[in-house]
Amino acid sequence: MSNKALARAVRELSGRAGTPVNCDHTSVSRWLAGMRPRDKTARLIAEVLGIKLARPVSLADIGIGEPESVDSSLGTAYSDSVSDAIRVLERLWQADLDGVRTLVTAPTDDRVWSDSSLSWLVRPSAEVIEERSGGSRIGASDVAAVRATCDLFAQLDERFGGGHARRALIQYLRSDVAALLSGCYSETVGRQLHATVAQTALLAAWMSYDAGLHGLAQRYFVQALRLAQSADDVLLAGGILDAMSHQATYLARPREAANLARAARSGTRGCATATLTAHFHIMEARALAAGGDASGAQQGLARAVELFEKSRPEDDPQWIRYFDDSELASEFSHTFADLRRGNDVVASARRYLASGGGSVRTTFFVTMKLAGGFLDLGEIEEACRTVRQALDLGSQLKSARCAEYVRQFRARATEFAGDPTYRDLAESAVGHRLWGR
Repeated sequence: MSNKALARAVRELSGRAGTPVNCDHTSVSRWLAGMRPRDKTARLIAEVLGIKLARPVSLADIGIGEPESVDSSLGTAYSDSVSDAIRVLERLWQADLDGVRTLVTAPTDDRVWSDSSLSWLVRPSAEVIEERSGGSRIGASDVAAVRATCDLFAQLDERFGGGHARRALIQYLRSDVAALLSGCYSETVGRQLHATVAQTALLAAWMSYDAGLHGLAQRYFVQALRLAQSADDVLLAGGILDAMSHQATYLARPREAANLARAARSGTRGCATATLTAHFHIMEARALAAGGDASGAQQGLARAVELFEKSRPEDDPQWIRYFDDSELASEFSHTFADLRRGNDVVASARRYLASGGGSVRTTFFVTMKLAGGFLDLGEIEEACRTVRQALDLGSQLKSARCAEYVRQFRARATEFAGDPTYRDLAESAVGHRLWGR
């Protein structure tokens, strides 16, 4: 059978079974290259080939076998060597694609945040990446291709949410990127490759976080941090700790979140740009606000503004250049929301929106914070009007975080349940993917 014929037969069989599978000749090429399809697809492949051969065909017969037994702690440890970290990442990618429940639905572990940040802070001097021989020769153009692909996935994430193309990113990592990591390259290219893969693993973490897969996201964050160390990219490592702080705040772990932001600042002292350090202070302020420390949060915001005013975008890494005046206003709206300072929330959110905003998802977040600010001020009509705008924005977003923002608004709006404006909103929003039941 040709690749196209096999793909077509699998699609047709799955359609008759009432569980359609989307695959094509490219999917078959990936299976032949060693990427394990999901269990349902694997069994369909075996059945199709069994029909062709007129005899039973098992998963083992077609070289797939049963999914590897996976330890639930996979990915939580900060590896001693970069080779171990790469092996862990490859196993994580495969387990993610296989839908291994113990990993995909795993909760976060507070100790993982502290252990990984400490391990990076006390790391030895820069690692030597030995020139690899054997396998395909990898050059700067290959690294650039990964970077460009990562950028495309990042655009999809910002526009449609982490649940939209997350699996496609993991497939790309497991097939194309894993092959590059096992290739032949010089130390210089090796560092560039590790830094780029760290950024792509970081994106996988963000997308998993946005999709509500928090334990899996935490594992990708840790492994991204380990690769940033092998790349000797201190600023990227600080950015990863900063992202881990963001997740910890979202999960109501303010103490851990504040410590992660401080670790980012401490570990990059003397080399971080003003923009980066401002962002670290913002993350600490958000954590402190979530923990109820209004004074500490206010000091963090003041320090962030002071540093942000000294920003020189031309000195910043490319991946932090999105952080501009509008993004600063967005972070202020979130911090003030946790402090229940309604007037400040409204002012910050309006400043963000007046600037034209950023990504669809960030604009959704800020719009929901604006609605919450109106709730704090008792302005239910403005709050409901604003939520309608947010729901219009979020109609294309597959994001567990966006759904959680709506859930929080609904929980806070219970005191207005009898208000006709709120009843109209609730009735019209029934069926919206973010509104819930």
